[in-house]
Amino acid sequence: MGKYKANLIKHTALAATAALALVLTGCATRTLPPQTQVTNPDYLIGPGDTVNIMVWRNPEVSMSVPVRPDGKITTPLVEDLPAAGKTSTDLARDIEKALAKFIQQPVVTVIVTNFVGNFSEQIRVVGQAAKPQALPYRRDMSLMDVLIAVGGVTEFAAGNRASLIRTVDGKQQKFNVRLDDLIKEGDISANMPMRPGDVLVIPESFF
Repeated sequence: MGKYKANLIKHTALAATAALALVLTGCATRTLPPQTQVTNPDYLIGPGDTVNIMVWRNPEVSMSVPVRPDGKITTPLVEDLPAAGKTSTDLARDIEKALAKFIQQPVVTVIVTNFVGNFSEQIRVVGQAAKPQALPYRRDMSLMDVLIAVGGVTEFAAGNRASLIRTVDGKQQKFNVRLDDLIKEGDISANMPMRPGDVLVIPESFF
C-alpha cells in the first residue's frame, strides 16, 4: 500500500510539472514574436516614391516623376498609370505597353529613388520615441536598427512595457518587447528581426 501511494505521489508530481511547463511555454509563445525565417520580396513602389523612367533612344520621354498620393504617375505620353504596389520591373513593362502606341518597340527601365513605400512596407514607431515616425523597411532590419533610426526613447518612456503589433497569417497580434533591457542593459536577447508593416508602440511611464 505504501509503495502504491509513493508511485501515485510521484506520478502526480510529474503530471503537475508537465502541466506547469506547458503553461510557461504557452506564455512564452504569446509574449515573444515568432523568430521565423523571413523571405525578402522585391520592393513594391508606394506613394511618395520617386521613379526614374529611362526610355532607350527616347530621352525626350525619359524623366524622373513622383508617385502621387493616389498611387499613380504621369509622363508626357502616359497619363494616370498605376504604380503603387508594383515592382520596378512590373512598372517598366506597363510603361512599355502604354508607350507602344507612340513608339515602336520601346525599351523602358525604371529605377526607384527616394524610397517611402506602401504602409504595408513601412515600420511605424509611435509613443515615447525621440522621433516617432514611419520608416521604410530595409532587408534584415532589427529592433535595434529601428531604435537608432528614431533616436532612441525619451526619458519618460516605459521601455519594457513597449509592444509590437504585427500581422501574422492575416491577423494582428500584439507582442511584448523589452526596450530598456536592450538599450540600457545591452541585453542582445531583447533584439529581434523586424517585419514590413510592424508597429512599435512605446508607452509613457507612470513614474
